[in-house]
Amino acid sequence: MKAVIQRVREASVTVEGSITGSINRGLLVYLGVAGEDTEKDACKMAEKIANLRIFNDDAGKMNLSLLDIIEKPGASEEGLGILAISQFTLLANVSRGRRPFYGDAADPERANALYEHFIEKIREQGLVCESGVFKAMMDVSYTNEGPVTILLDSREI
Repeated sequence: MKAVIQRVREASVTVEGSITGSINRGLLVYLGVAGEDTEKDACKMAEKIANLRIFNDDAGKMNLSLLDIIEKPGASEEGLGILAISQFTLLANVSRGRRPFYGDAADPERANALYEHFIEKIREQGLVCESGVFKAMMDVSYTNEGPVTILLDSREI
């Protein structure tokens, strides 16, 4: 499982002219599911992302996670959360030629099940998790804050 995580000031996803998910602040997560991925990979990714310390503390140091922010006394930031977008193209192999090969990506049924499992595991941690529409053509809009962009691979965490 691969993920691109971006710290955002706002993000939304639109499908066929309708917004299907949006957050005011938090993390935009593009998630690619490989054929050999399991629920264990989805759980590891959800736990790592929810606890990723990439938000600034009072001293301006990246030392807080989304969970830290929502657990602060008096914290009631509206729209704080994660926007999860399925993206099989993260599994592209371009080692040969110029046309990407997607043979390492999970079949759509399995990929969707693990994508939904990832979202469920994020929500179980007490975080808002908005999403796109699996297999749909989506328009994603966001403002990357920092910019901060992190790449994760479930085989490496």
